[in-house]
Amino acid sequence: MLTAEDIEVIQVRIVELQTEHRDLDLAIEALAMTPGRDELQLRRMKKRKLQLKDTITLLQMRLIPDIPA
Repeated sequence: MLTAEDIEVIQVRIVELQTEHRDLDLAIEALAMTPGRDELQLRRMKKRKLQLKDTITLLQMRLIPDIPA
């Protein structure tokens, strides 16, 4: 069972990760439009963005209480 403090810490972390995800999305967009772009860097940024999304989803799932069957 999560305490109120645990929930708050998770919520703050989710907001931080969402901000990083949004910033990374903008950076990916900008890099994708750049002629002569670094494809390796672009792939790494996209991979990091997916990792962030997965982490956000896992943290959000921790906030949902288990429902007994």
